[in-house]
Amino acid sequence: MSLLAKSRKEGQIQHITPQSAGWRYIGFDVWMLKKGQTVTLESGDRELCLVLVAGLASVKTQHADFPNLGKRMSPFERTPPWSVYIPPQDKVEVTADSDLELAVCSAPGKGSFPARLIRPEDVGVEHRGKGRNQRRVHNILPDSAEADCLLVVEVYTDEGATSSWPSHKHDTAQPGKETQLEETYYHRFDPPQGFAFQRVYTDDRSLDACMAPYNHDVVMVPRGYHPVAAIAGYDSYYLNVMAGPDRKWLFTWEDDHAWINTPEYPRHD
Repeated sequence: MSLLAKSRKEGQIQHITPQSAGWRYIGFDVWMLKKGQTVTLESGDRELCLVLVAGLASVKTQHADFPNLGKRMSPFERTPPWSVYIPPQDKVEVTADSDLELAVCSAPGKGSFPARLIRPEDVGVEHRGKGRNQRRVHNILPDSAEADCLLVVEVYTDEGATSSWPSHKHDTAQPGKETQLEETYYHRFDPPQGFAFQRVYTDDRSLDACMAPYNHDVVMVPRGYHPVAAIAGYDSYYLNVMAGPDRKWLFTWEDDHAWINTPEYPRHD
């Protein structure tokens, strides 16, 4: 099965389920809505995180109303997005108040928390890395925030740089060291005709796939390492969803490349 999900041109441009991905936890959809269009979603036994990747929207659940959300008209404004957490057994209507790019992240839920708005000021912003391995991170739904299973983050990588690097993995439960988490990467590029390279591979190379995701494509990471290289001339954005049996982000570096984290890198000033 391919780990690369190519996007459709309009409407529901991505639709990934645990069944289609061949795993247990993550579901991921992207809707491209025209101003005035509405999409209705039922969470069932899953919790949702709705991320306004670009555009304005009003969101209504069975018990809460969140009108007039959004400000960011492109993810490349590099400001944190507006998002909404939806618990299981809820019904939600999203109305596009402008042309809207809506990501729907999902994972199994227990109903521990009510629907809530995640404002841009609630999103932690980090700068990670050095040299040609720097990125800007927006922690939308980190493991310190309330949710049953979902982890959601968006990452910016400048043209010609790497991210999710040095290679790391989170596919084995090792208490206090590593958690088992599936992951998706929803890719966007500026200018939009760009692409990146992403490799997904394991230590024994029983999985070793290299892909070139284009705008709106999704790379699925069931296990293994998963670095990304942005191409010169094209800034990279991706929205990550992670989920697994233990809602903590703990990972292990690949030994061969861990030196990138040391003072030995960058080798040339």
